[in-house]
Amino acid sequence: MDDLLVRSLAPSVIGVLVRRGADFAAAEDAVQEALFQAVRVWPADPPRDPFGWLVTVAWHKFLDATRAEESRRRREDLIADQPSPEPGPDRDDTLQLYFLCAHPSLTPASAVALTLRAVGGLTTRQIAEAYLVPEATMAQRISRAKRTVAGVRLDQPGDVATVLRVLYLVFNEGYSGDVDLAAEAIRLTRQLASSIAHPEVSGLLALMLLHHARRAARTRPDGALVPLAEQDRHRWDTRLIAEGVEVLQGALAADRLGEFQAQAAIAALHADAPTAAQTDWVQIVEWYDELVRLTDNPVVRLNRAVAVGQADGARAGLAALAGLDPSLPRHQAVAAYLHEQDGDLAGAARRYADAARTASNAAERDHLTRQAARLNAALRAG
Repeated sequence: MDDLLVRSLAPSVIGVLVRRGADFAAAEDAVQEALFQAVRVWPADPPRDPFGWLVTVAWHKFLDATRAEESRRRREDLIADQPSPEPGPDRDDTLQLYFLCAHPSLTPASAVALTLRAVGGLTTRQIAEAYLVPEATMAQRISRAKRTVAGVRLDQPGDVATVLRVLYLVFNEGYSGDVDLAAEAIRLTRQLASSIAHPEVSGLLALMLLHHARRAARTRPDGALVPLAEQDRHRWDTRLIAEGVEVLQGALAADRLGEFQAQAAIAALHADAPTAAQTDWVQIVEWYDELVRLTDNPVVRLNRAVAVGQADGARAGLAALAGLDPSLPRHQAVAAYLHEQDGDLAGAARRYADAARTASNAAERDHLTRQAARLNAALRAG
């Protein structure tokens, strides 16, 4: 059975049930039950029309739930006359579900969970394992999210920027459990791109593809992080890089620059360099200037300081860093790197150690600790 096909049909099936009169929460529950049944039945008896099969089964599940809740009078018309299955998926339904699941009233965590379940077709167990939380905790999160958006109509316009932020959150979670969230985010973003012509959607897809292309080279067999400059570029996925660059070029041609397009342009410049030494840092700084103009984000300014240090020297990078809040995530790590490049090994070692103490994950903490130990060893030897 094609698991991706089943999951890709889920949002359109939800849309059909909602148009027939089901509320979103009931429709989503019914479709999840239909997906479970598909997993059991399709391997031995695959349907000729998978979409029609899912609509029919989900509709029956919805009607059964309606009867069980003694809502016969309120749903009388729906129960009396079951419509025939629609001929195929409706892309507008999928697009509206993206907007609904990324509704501004939801917290980012709830929006991510609801998107993965309603749009991605993942089970609550799969989502819980991916986020390393108990299934009951994730079930409560999804239930609260569905209650929050229960009164939101599917035909209302949504905010593309919010949807993209949710998808990028999914992508950055990476991999855990039996679901590769980075790959899932790429799949969902491809699906969104097929539903809406928007340069920032294409920009995010390009950014994901370009980052994902480097995945195999990012860690050593023991799980240790490999900095970009030290990665084996022969292990980068050239097919994904070529696709990402092509998608980015199409987005930039629309002449409606956004932050994801600018980030993707930076990633493309890294991917284009045969070696770290041949990276076009001057052009990367220019793209960071565009990002600062678009977002005025302090994290962007932090990354810009690294690029300035590469393009114009460590002193220039430290000057760019000087006006930023030292409490920013990774500020100490960036400062350590620039001080090392400037020849201040003692100051760099101290900052690497400080950065390790506040690292957000074990792999980053171990990497920074090793950097501090390397410099301290060099100082003792000197």
